[in-house]
Amino acid sequence: MTSDKETTEVQGAATAEVLKEERRKRTETKETKERRRSRTRSRSADTDRKSKRAKKRRRSDDYEVAPRYYGEDSKKENNDQYWSKYPKRGDHHIGRRYYEGGSRRSKERDERKSKNEEHSMEKRRSRNEDYAVEKRKNKNEEQSMQKTKEHKTDDLITSRTGGAYIPPAKLRMMQAEITDKTSTAFQRIAWEALKKSIHGYINKVNTSNIGIIAREIINENIIRGRGLLCKSIIQAQAASPTFTNVYAALVAVINSKFPNIGELLLKRLVLQFKRGFKQNNKVICISAATFVAHLVNQCVTHEILALEILTLLIETPTDDSIEVAIAFLKECGQKLSEVSSRGINAIFEMLRMILHEGKLEPRIQYMIEVMFQVRKDGFKDHAAVIEQLDLVDEDDQFTHLIKLDDVKQNEAEEILNVFKFDDDYELNEGKYKILSKEILQTDSESDSESEEASEEESDDDENEEGSEENTETAIIDNTETNLIALRRTIYLTIQSSLDFEECAHKLLKMELKPGQEIELCHMFLDCCAEQRTYEKFYGLLAQRFCQINNTYVEPFQQIFKDTYATTHRLDANRLRNVSKFFAHLLFTDAISWEVLEIMQMNEEETNSSSRIFIKILFQELSEYMGLERLNQRLKDPTLQGHFAGLFPRDSPKNTRFSINFFTSIGLGGLTDELRQHLKNLPKNVPVLAEENSNDNSSSSSSSSSSSDESSSEDSNSSTEELKQRKIQRSRKIRDDKRTERLDRSERRPMNQRKSEERSSERDRRSRKDYERNRQSRRSSRSIEERREKQHRNRSRDNEKTRKRKD
Repeated sequence: MTSDKETTEVQGAATAEVLKEERRKRTETKETKERRRSRTRSRSADTDRKSKRAKKRRRSDDYEVAPRYYGEDSKKENNDQYWSKYPKRGDHHIGRRYYEGGSRRSKERDERKSKNEEHSMEKRRSRNEDYAVEKRKNKNEEQSMQKTKEHKTDDLITSRTGGAYIPPAKLRMMQAEITDKTSTAFQRIAWEALKKSIHGYINKVNTSNIGIIAREIINENIIRGRGLLCKSIIQAQAASPTFTNVYAALVAVINSKFPNIGELLLKRLVLQFKRGFKQNNKVICISAATFVAHLVNQCVTHEILALEILTLLIETPTDDSIEVAIAFLKECGQKLSEVSSRGINAIFEMLRMILHEGKLEPRIQYMIEVMFQVRKDGFKDHAAVIEQLDLVDEDDQFTHLIKLDDVKQNEAEEILNVFKFDDDYELNEGKYKILSKEILQTDSESDSESEEASEEESDDDENEEGSEENTETAIIDNTETNLIALRRTIYLTIQSSLDFEECAHKLLKMELKPGQEIELCHMFLDCCAEQRTYEKFYGLLAQRFCQINNTYVEPFQQIFKDTYATTHRLDANRLRNVSKFFAHLLFTDAISWEVLEIMQMNEEETNSSSRIFIKILFQELSEYMGLERLNQRLKDPTLQGHFAGLFPRDSPKNTRFSINFFTSIGLGGLTDELRQHLKNLPKNVPVLAEENSNDNSSSSSSSSSSSDESSSEDSNSSTEELKQRKIQRSRKIRDDKRTERLDRSERRPMNQRKSEERSSERDRRSRKDYERNRQSRRSSRSIEERREKQHRNRSRDNEKTRKRKD
């Protein structure tokens, strides 16, 4: 363990020295480098000189010069000891000889060489060890640098405010460095890129490039970033209110493709307005109200929201609230005057009352006067939608019906503004790419088709008809998409109208195709049947259409016949509303009274539902017209053939049934002729008719017996007459009992039906609604009882007058 620690310490020291050397080299300046170069040059020159001197010394060492001998031995030329040591002077090697120690020097040279090799090997080893240590350290440093980079990117991205500004190129590089696309870091970087691109597109949009920007925004995943899109649009509109119409047009384009985004933006705007209204913040209220006004102009939201905002601001007038209301009216006044004239008239009447009171500041009063002048000029300086921003067709528009009190705080979905990890990120991105391609392709195809259509219209009509006959194929829409859309537009138009005249005007502008008139009539009846109580609005609306165009008379007559045939399918509330609806059409002569020919007043062809329908129908007619006028209309000779089923005279049984029915509902005065007819009938006619219908066998046997015994009949004629009288009396009593039973059977199912209606109403409605209906029933019963009493009193008075005359 100690050896490993020591090695690691040594390696650390070596690496520290290497790092110091590298730092020193990096921090050297050019001057120090030049000085070093000059020093090395001078050193190299000195070394060259020294090497030359050393070479000369080596040469002199090889051959030594013999020294002169100045002594006694110099005279001895034949001295062997001297000359053995030094050569003779006359020889060419004079003064020099080969040095005997050359072998020793070579050995030293070899030793030096081996030492140098060992030293170099040690240096190499140390260098290799230092290189390995440095390599390990560089690897660790790279890993630590990578970790610090990732940590820094996480810090930059995960910070609450988004951290420091990251250029788009650097953001793309950071995204490219991450290979795992399912990781949180990659999704965070993609989220930041989506946020920056959405902000950039919103900041760039204007009137000229709104189509291009809309396509670019649809290319981005705005389903994932719908919270960011709504937030950036609201912030941009608050920062630059003059471009509110541009942002509203952009929202209209996006809403036609993604209605949930438009709904989310509307809810956030409504909550922002309510927040500013509670805090008395005029700036927030004006910005939010202006945006809502332009969304009303673009048909993104319904005009009900605009009217609710105006009534909220004007109900309790203050200087700030009136200022906000006038700013709102300037932006959407033209649209409201086209769509809801009665509503805007009421708003201006309230402003006029506020102006007459004179409790506000002079500045606000002057603003109200200016508003009246703007309205008088027709809002010419405040157009609802300019031509450059009218980008969405009426068929593609999706209008949200949002009310001011229905939006709650949790519906803003502020959590959509924050990053959230997606487990199926790649799958969702792929789905959105396919969806965006389809949307953009359909838009381009529709543009090309419109261009082709405009080109084809310039050609001759005959060629077009021939080509259509050859190329067109019959396409059947089994989903009834067009029919559902038509019924939806009719319903919204009816609900958004304040009176029947405005509604009729709007519906006549729709320019229905041939065959769609019956759908309009069905919608009138269905809307009327869905109400809790009958509203005269629908009867007046249907009357207006029948009086304007006779093509609507026949559909209403056919609907009357179909409804009477299917009354057993209607509950009590719908049955009441429908019968009152048709009663209105009958007494106003919007439809012909000939439709009553389908009613047959007898026990076999009526049921409890149909009798209730007839009862409510004739009671409404008597209230509208009066009993005398109704009786005159029913006695009209041109219509007697159509009323034969209501007042039958074919058999006494059916006649009595009709008399009893109309008497029980308080309209016995309509059956005076039937009563007279029943009195004038001979007494034996019903007896003979019943005998012929029920006792055919007995009559045949009696005829045969009478033919065989003619003599006995002559003798006993008096006894037979007496028997016949007794039989007639007994049958008369039996007929009276039958009529009583019929009356009871008629009353019993009606009572049962009423109890069933009450139980169903208790099940469907709350206790509060049930109590209200109970009170209304009591009042209706009291009215019916009063009518019955009046009718009885009148009948008694008539009988008394008749008796006096007699």
